[in-house]
Amino acid sequence: MKQDLAETRAVGILGWLLAQDELVPVFLGATGVTEGDLRGRAADPVFLASVVDFLMLDDAWIIACAEAQGWPPQDIMQIRAALPGGDLPNWT
Repeated sequence: MKQDLAETRAVGILGWLLAQDELVPVFLGATGVTEGDLRGRAADPVFLASVVDFLMLDDAWIIACAEAQGWPPQDIMQIRAALPGGDLPNWT
């Protein structure tokens, strides 16, 4: 997947995430961003990578988001791989 498509899809993930009332405070707390920061950072590929990283913390979130977007769940991994830092090995 090319980075521009991954960024577009990551913005879709951010939109899905922000529509989940119970996840928004968890996301804001985990990333340290404020609601006011979101618009300005939504075009930043590094921030978008952190959005996908957060989503990937829970399989249920991945499945729900992918289903809502009409993607197979494995697309989330391809999106993350195409964003900055996605080519780094996962040591966990």
